Amino acid sequence: MAQEIRIPDMGDIDEVEVIEICVAPGAEVGPNDPLIVIESEKASMEVPAGVGGIVEVISVAVGDTVAQGHLIARIDAGNGARVVVSPPELEPDTPADEAPTTEPTPATPPAPTQEPRTLEVRAPDLGDAQGVVVIEVAVMDGQAVTADDLVVVVESDKASMEIPAGHDGMVMEVHVRQGSEVTEGTLLVTLQAGVGTTAKHKPAAEVKPPLVEVQKTTDQAPPTASKGHRPAEAGAGSRVYAGPAVRRLARELGADLTAVTATGNRGRIVKDDVKTFVKTRMTRGPSAAAGIPLVPEVDFSKFGPVRTQPLSRIRAVGASNLHRSWLNIPHVTQHDEADLTELETFRSTLKPEASRRGVRITPLAFIIKACCYALKEFPTFNASLDGEAKNFILKDYYHIGFAVDTDQGLVVPVIKDADEMGIWELSAQITELAEKARAQKLEMRDMQGASFTVSSLGAIGGTAFTPIINAPEVAILGVARLTTKPVWDGEKFVPRQLLPLSLSYDHRAINGAEAGRFVSHLSELLADIRRLSL
Repeated sequence: MAQEIRIPDMGDIDEVEVIEICVAPGAEVGPNDPLIVIESEKASMEVPAGVGGIVEVISVAVGDTVAQGHLIARIDAGNGARVVVSPPELEPDTPADEAPTTEPTPATPPAPTQEPRTLEVRAPDLGDAQGVVVIEVAVMDGQAVTADDLVVVVESDKASMEIPAGHDGMVMEVHVRQGSEVTEGTLLVTLQAGVGTTAKHKPAAEVKPPLVEVQKTTDQAPPTASKGHRPAEAGAGSRVYAGPAVRRLARELGADLTAVTATGNRGRIVKDDVKTFVKTRMTRGPSAAAGIPLVPEVDFSKFGPVRTQPLSRIRAVGASNLHRSWLNIPHVTQHDEADLTELETFRSTLKPEASRRGVRITPLAFIIKACCYALKEFPTFNASLDGEAKNFILKDYYHIGFAVDTDQGLVVPVIKDADEMGIWELSAQITELAEKARAQKLEMRDMQGASFTVSSLGAIGGTAFTPIINAPEVAILGVARLTTKPVWDGEKFVPRQLLPLSLSYDHRAINGAEAGRFVSHLSELLADIRRLSL
């Protein structure tokens, strides 16, 4: 015998609209699988099956207006029992459309409303995790939540964690956003508990499928897209019009809901939208979406033994950032050489003092110091372009990033206010941040805010290379290996220590003449370090 699933008790809501059908007749469902999505003026809700079995009939359609007790579906649970959820069971020969029109009396009256009180949802104990950031905000101001509803998802370099509300209530204020760094005790959300909430647990005999609140809407429903299709709204995760099951699927598949095209009613993202998005990305890839020919996939096992090794998280994030920068910025690289002969002579005299200070003094400290001087002389190199590439955003601070090679991949810690530091302090900062990078102990603030970046290969090798700009910066300096070469002084060849410099720049912001002057000025500063004291 089939079980009948009906619209459950909706509190003080009289009628709702069916905005999505989640299953089709013949589909196999579990107790928690949603059958339909309904929407009132205030909220959207998924109505789960409540039982496992095969869907025989779906009795509603998108756009129908339904109320408590309205028949949704019949499910063959395969146990021969006939169960009516609500209202009371009809006789077998009674058509569904002859069901009583009056609302059934609830088996259990709602619990009395509690006195409103303010509660704070804070980040729990995060153990020894460092650099924990918010990767998804799942609620918004004014949204009703239950204790088990997700409010934010946080992620460190090791794991991600979902943080639930912990209480029934209404979201008064969300205190974090996507990208916010959090530690134990960080205030995430303020709730007002006891605002019209009722007891959640009901006698087993009632057997009503629960309502799961999905998305608190604004005073108006999301705009209807042309022909029912529209891209998801950009912004934080909570602004995307999608239910919790869809959000959970997107998290599991690694899909960005803000990039998914919605086909559901009123611009709602449904599960099929997420699956289509993932399938498209897997088969076409981001390059195809941008109109760039794809690199053909090759079965290398045809030629010999192969092994698959996943990229580390740092490498994967870096690859994505570099690819985005390379596709969006017209790169040009200016190559030159700086004569560091006098600088190296002076640096060698500092080694005994460096040993006493416990600091390793390298050419990088002098290079960063010289970069700060050059950036002040050429302020457009210490800038970013606005979103439309029509204005410079000139920065009056000099935070210099420098690339560090680690076992997990390249990371770029940032020396804040490098222009205010001397060579000793810069050397100490470089040593400290590099050690933290290799020990994977950099905090998020250690890698944020750079206005210019230096990528130094040091003694690794190479005569020149093309560094990729660390967007939204407009330039990056590549430094190759210091070598000794014969240089003609007008009378004879003399040995000089030359440092290859490679300046990559955003050609939208900087032209070739400016880049040439910048590199020449930088080379002059490095050739005669007395200029750094002027």
